[in-house]
Amino acid sequence: MNGHARIQPRAAGISFTPGQPALSGKRYFRDVHMKKTASLFILIVIILILAGGGYFLMKDMTPPSVTLTPQTERIGPAVNLRLAAEDSSSGLKSVTVFTRRNDQVTKVLEKELDGRPKTFALDFNLKDAGLPDGSFILEIKAVDASWAGFGRGNAATRTFNMRYDSVLPRIAIRTLTPYVRRGGSTAIAFTLNKEAAQAWVSVADFTFPAFRQENGEYVCFFAFPYTMTTRDFKPVLHAVDFSGNTASRRVPVMALDRVFKEDTIKLSDAFIESKDAEFMSSVPDAATPLERYLKMNGEVRLANDTKLCEIGRNTAPVRLWSGMFKTLPNAANRAGFAEKRTYIYRGQPVDQQTHLGLDLASVAHAKVPAANHGKVVFAGELGIYGNMIVIDHGQNLQSLYSHLSEIHVSEAAEVRQGDIIGRTGATGMAGGDHLHFTMLISGLPVTPIEWLDPKWIHNNITSRLDGEALQ
Repeated sequence: MNGHARIQPRAAGISFTPGQPALSGKRYFRDVHMKKTASLFILIVIILILAGGGYFLMKDMTPPSVTLTPQTERIGPAVNLRLAAEDSSSGLKSVTVFTRRNDQVTKVLEKELDGRPKTFALDFNLKDAGLPDGSFILEIKAVDASWAGFGRGNAATRTFNMRYDSVLPRIAIRTLTPYVRRGGSTAIAFTLNKEAAQAWVSVADFTFPAFRQENGEYVCFFAFPYTMTTRDFKPVLHAVDFSGNTASRRVPVMALDRVFKEDTIKLSDAFIESKDAEFMSSVPDAATPLERYLKMNGEVRLANDTKLCEIGRNTAPVRLWSGMFKTLPNAANRAGFAEKRTYIYRGQPVDQQTHLGLDLASVAHAKVPAANHGKVVFAGELGIYGNMIVIDHGQNLQSLYSHLSEIHVSEAAEVRQGDIIGRTGATGMAGGDHLHFTMLISGLPVTPIEWLDPKWIHNNITSRLDGEALQ
């Protein structure tokens, strides 16, 4: 050491342990750097974890959508409501329905949803909710399955102001018991203790709507279908209020039978072939003219009946007609209502159908007058009827004119009794020039003879609806 003591520098903060070699400066700084790097890495990991958690917590902040149908402010115990919820992001976790009336809150239903469905729908009613009649609030809450709110999910709440009404309509029939014959028609007037959303008379599978008048009464024309017997004819009056409450009552009637004629129609090859070109577009897949004719007389006839019922719904709520109905002047009656026809081809019966109107013939291409005041609701071609016109006379009563060679009116035209609406012809299933005329109640053919009789109209319709009350 050359006699000189070597002085080691003492770095600040560096300690020495006896018996151990001292750390070099480089090694010390390297260890410090490694510790700092490790701390920084841990900090970055923590930040990433927090950021990731925050992302999962914040990525879906949109609450579910909630709808309720029908959208009504009045509701009764029989009304079914449909709750629909949707959440396309996280799916749905739960739905809850409450009613609120003053300070009283009642849970109607609660549904926890498995599998996080994107959509959910449920039908329910309030008949067991214990609600008294009056105003209340319906509240629907839907929660999604997101991590929003630290796992609570996004919630959507919708409220609906409603009025609960459990009182049934009370029906009072004002008119006296009507007489009605098989294949014929009649009408009743009645009152209700509250306005109806719908009112109608049902006869088996047939439905005849009623119409509210300016004085608050209701009027309903309905038919005794020709297919029914007096034993089966049991009309029932129904009324539904705007809260969905329904009341029903049997309509007292004096049902009278009527015997209908039978007839035989002979089909010749010449006649069938004369119709084949006209029927081709309606029945293109038939193999022979006879097969085409029979399909027209059967399948197409049924489709036409359905169309008449559809046309029957296009009617005015008030009476448009006045007095007796008139039809083709100076005409001979060639066939009656509800005649059962057997079709013979080459000596063999091939079909049976029922003729639902009057066949009236005068001269070829005779002028056809409107039977009464009304509005044209159909003017065009319809299957077995050929060229056809239907005039609405209000409250489901309509008149039909078919087999026309010419149509002189268009749909929506208003006509007066006696206006010329077309000319007779032989279109459709007609075997010669004539007018097929009938009356319709809600699209169902009824005998026209009654409506051509002023005495019948007075005794059975106008005097009863226009003031004759129960004593």
